[in-house]
Amino acid sequence: MSDTARHAADAEAPAEHVRPEIVIDLGVYADGRRLPDEPSLRDAIRAARDAGGFVWLGLANPTEAEVVEVAHELDLPELAVEDAVTAHQRPKLEVYGDQVFVVLRPVRYVDRREVVDVAEVALFLGPGFVVTVRHGHNDVMQRVRRELDAPSSELLAFGPAGVLYRAADLVVDDYESVVTDLDVDVDEIEDEVFGPDEEDHSQRIYRLKEEVASFRRAIAGLARPLELLTAGRVPQVTAGAAEYFRDVHDHVIRAQESIDVIDRQLTDVLEANTARVTMVQNRIGLQQNSDMRKISAWAAMALVPTLIAGIYGMNVRNLPGADSSAGFVVVLAVMVTACVGLYTAFRHNGWL
Repeated sequence: MSDTARHAADAEAPAEHVRPEIVIDLGVYADGRRLPDEPSLRDAIRAARDAGGFVWLGLANPTEAEVVEVAHELDLPELAVEDAVTAHQRPKLEVYGDQVFVVLRPVRYVDRREVVDVAEVALFLGPGFVVTVRHGHNDVMQRVRRELDAPSSELLAFGPAGVLYRAADLVVDDYESVVTDLDVDVDEIEDEVFGPDEEDHSQRIYRLKEEVASFRRAIAGLARPLELLTAGRVPQVTAGAAEYFRDVHDHVIRAQESIDVIDRQLTDVLEANTARVTMVQNRIGLQQNSDMRKISAWAAMALVPTLIAGIYGMNVRNLPGADSSAGFVVVLAVMVTACVGLYTAFRHNGWL
């Protein structure tokens, strides 16, 4: 086969090179139900057009070449394809002619590790098709798929917009669930900081603030796309479908406000923890100073008799009282007097 013929053959069936393991599902929906599965994307597109429905192709962690293969088949916008492959995009909505590209950031809270796990889903909506590209671990699109596959699913009445609506709705519902879980941990930290223990909780507070910041980035930018969807100014989204996005938009605003409240709470708790740790450290420092004064006082009292006994123990001649029996009593009296005087002075100054 010549190179020209080979290239023409490749162009005839680009979607056939997509690895089967990255295809979550390929379904055709029409007349309020899912039609029998087709063996390939091309056959599914043909069946959807013949039945007046739409095809939904779900991909998980595909390579750039594999997304490009699908893009050739459905004429997806090149810039949107790059964003779908690159991942780590902010939530957004972009319109390319009669096609729509949307990025959602599903989240879940891993309570055991106190981590907000952020994934990503890119959706392409066009005439008669939906393509979803998932990065990370989340089950949002699987839940949407189960609802669409259920008998008499109301979502199918809106076509591709029904997939987008339900995906956005579930993502935002998960936001509220994560907010609830974070509230529980913040309350727990507050109890610990203002409780009887004197441990430093700053490391845990900083870690939670980082997770809250990651959560905020996942939500940031989603309100504006939902406003456009609510206004009915997006292709593939009918006026009837647009009304459903209004409730999702309200929930996003509420989640953003809740995140701001949680972040302020953590900041206040961090300041309180810092003040408490500083107070404890100051108290410990004062106690150490008091202990050092006591040690120094007792050492000074021990030094006087030790010094005198050391001098008289040198067996040096002509020391006062060294050759008389009364000398011992005098020296001992001097030692006791010096120690009592030092003890009295230290007690008076608060060292003992």
